[in-house]
Amino acid sequence: MTSEKPAPLDPAAPVAAVPHDELVVLLDESGSPIGSTPKATVHTAATPLHLAFSCHVVDEAGRVLVTRRALSKKTWPGVWTNSYCGHPAPGETPAEAVLRRASQELGIEVRDVEVILPDFRYIATDASGVVENEICPVFTARAVGVPDPSPDEVAEWAWVDPADLRRAVAATPFAFSPWLGWQLEAWPAS
Repeated sequence: MTSEKPAPLDPAAPVAAVPHDELVVLLDESGSPIGSTPKATVHTAATPLHLAFSCHVVDEAGRVLVTRRALSKKTWPGVWTNSYCGHPAPGETPAEAVLRRASQELGIEVRDVEVILPDFRYIATDASGVVENEICPVFTARAVGVPDPSPDEVAEWAWVDPADLRRAVAATPFAFSPWLGWQLEAWPAS
């Protein structure tokens, strides 16, 4: 047995295809795909490690889009967060999922998709006891058009100056998703 450190997850590498919609990719501790499970059942008090993505959308003025999670969301309902998140489907790269989910969640197209934190990983537990346990590459993208979000995903949205967002998260972290704060800490200020 060797103790080599596994290669980091490549956000552009597809995972094995499974012919079923709404599945999330389960991962082992090294970040390698080990199967899939229905998205509707993955987030519990014992959430297995799985693949996700997070995206920060910017506009032509350099503002970042923040969204308030719908009150019907299973995890962190009603908190402000990054522009959008999601789970790549089996056979889909995280970058492809970023493009797909922009339309489904925000009602916009995005371009200039770039991974900024390819190895971002976190575990967090919300007030209801539901755990997020994700390897979650973080992307930026440029908005094409005006957001028209799905009400099942987004309660409110706003374009904000990145420096103002950093100050707001630092001053009132309880109003924001924990992953947004951790991403801002890891993402160098521009």
